[in-house]
Amino acid sequence: MKKQLTSYQLVCYVGEPLKAIREIPFEMKLTAQLILDELCHTWNKARLEKMIDESLINSDREGFMKLSEKYKEYQ
Repeated sequence: MKKQLTSYQLVCYVGEPLKAIREIPFEMKLTAQLILDELCHTWNKARLEKMIDESLINSDREGFMKLSEKYKEYQ
């Protein structure tokens, strides 16, 4: 795992702005990634359920079978 660093560059102020770099903490990055993963999973599952319902309404057996196979990954 990459080490989290914080680095600062301080220069005597003569008109040049100070530069500071600070990394986002690992816990915040992980939390954000988990939330995004959960949102994408939920959205994809709902979309797939809607497509399955439409294939049932349209009596599309072949489409239903393909979508049902994809849906197994979400259970």
